[in-house]
Amino acid sequence: MFISRECDYAVRIIRQLVCGEKKKAEVICDAEKISVQFAYKILKKLEENGIVQVFRGVKGGYALAKPGSDITLYDIYMAMENHLALIACLEDGFVCPMNLCDSPCSVHQEFCRIQKVMESLMKEKTLDVLFA
Repeated sequence: MFISRECDYAVRIIRQLVCGEKKKAEVICDAEKISVQFAYKILKKLEENGIVQVFRGVKGGYALAKPGSDITLYDIYMAMENHLALIACLEDGFVCPMNLCDSPCSVHQEFCRIQKVMESLMKEKTLDVLFA
């Protein structure tokens, strides 16, 4: 698993919105040092995944679509990446040449355990706690 720049920026964008205020993309970008073009791409994904709400028009902007108490880092990561796999062998459909008798190797099993712990940690705290 690699936390991409896009995912990092998504968390930073959300950090600007967790206060509950509606903000313009330019204001968010200035505060977080993100290019406006890249931010629009990220904001679109966040909107499509129900994390951010868009307000159009002169007084428009962006706001969280639900309370920070209902959003975790896992939610943001999944909105950006659509899947979570620590390494390639954990991805759906991966065929490992090291599988013996159709059972995963012990390394695969350990990576599964680590990934479950990581997912649990990403789901553990909501944004209102993280950005308090």
